[in-house]
Amino acid sequence: MRHDWLQPLSLAVASAAAGYIAWSGHVLALPAAIAFPALWSLARSRRTAGLVSAAYFLAASRGLPQGVAAFYQSDIWPGLILCIVASSGFVFVHVVLWSRQSGPRKALRYLVAMILMAIPPFGIIGWAHPVTAAGVVFPGWGWAGLAAVAAGLAIMTTRYRPAAAMALVGFWLWSAAFWTAPKLEAGWQGVDLQLGDSLGRDSSLTRHSGLAATLRAQRRPDAAHMLLPESALGFWTPSVDRLWQQQLTGTDVDVIAGAAVVEPEGYDNVLVRVSSTESEILYRERMPVPGSMWQPWLPLIGRSGGARADFFANPIVSVGGQRLAPLICYEQLIIWPILQSMLHDPDLIVAVGNGWWTRGTSIIAIQFATTEAWARLFGKPFVMSFNT
Repeated sequence: MRHDWLQPLSLAVASAAAGYIAWSGHVLALPAAIAFPALWSLARSRRTAGLVSAAYFLAASRGLPQGVAAFYQSDIWPGLILCIVASSGFVFVHVVLWSRQSGPRKALRYLVAMILMAIPPFGIIGWAHPVTAAGVVFPGWGWAGLAAVAAGLAIMTTRYRPAAAMALVGFWLWSAAFWTAPKLEAGWQGVDLQLGDSLGRDSSLTRHSGLAATLRAQRRPDAAHMLLPESALGFWTPSVDRLWQQQLTGTDVDVIAGAAVVEPEGYDNVLVRVSSTESEILYRERMPVPGSMWQPWLPLIGRSGGARADFFANPIVSVGGQRLAPLICYEQLIIWPILQSMLHDPDLIVAVGNGWWTRGTSIIAIQFATTEAWARLFGKPFVMSFNT
């Protein structure tokens, strides 16, 4: 009796395990994703390649349904639907580029798939990208490490996969044995908050005064720049600007915090810098969360609103003579924003988020792990601030 279903099922189970382990929120587990291209290449049909791809992506995205349910205060079905829709791009790319052919052509096809999932439009939902493991496998190697992992992943689709797997796993184990956290940048301090869904929605004087008091109480003596989470200052208006300059009177600290700038056609999710004497809009988010924030279909139906995506704008900003690579929330999960910033050789990675809706999931841990991995790959210090 033939059991034609055993091979597809075993590949799908192994792929789901790889996605689950790699995206568990532990930075040293990220290289488990290197198994995916091998499993994808072992599929004997496009249908199996699609099944393997879906199993990996859905396992990696397992926290999304619960998070979306919390965000919209609804049942789990909207989150499940969003997860399935998001996985469709990943599955589509890998199904179309799958081939029965083996050898260099299959490796080239997988390289194309990696590139497509790293840049828009497919890269907009390109989280759980296996190439993120480069920071763990080759810490400090920079672009050479990224190229080495990309080449290794491509070779994993050929008959030379045992040699590629041994090499990548060997570097992984060596790195894990001597792993150290990225260095902290002198003069910078990230402040985490636990204000739930009220952050950014409570615009009262009491809330702003309380945030300023928190900064004063937690400030380290050497901190010249203090980082607050995404949405910390709510809507950025001239009144809020003046209020914060007054709150910081008598201090020599720069506060970098998340806010929203509202305009007739929508809003920008931004980082602002404010001190006792001046302020500026420092950074406009390149890729807000698709669906809940970025809604490009609204103009097509004659409506305004939603966050604007600047895609390739402002990859680097300057604060106090330092060049910063800013990442707001969702940008920490996808590929092109961090790589675009690294092209400009920044001094520091600055990452913020507002993850109150991720309670009970590993989403924030995954954001921290991916940011740490990229920081280690390029040898950059980083500072983070999150609200939970």
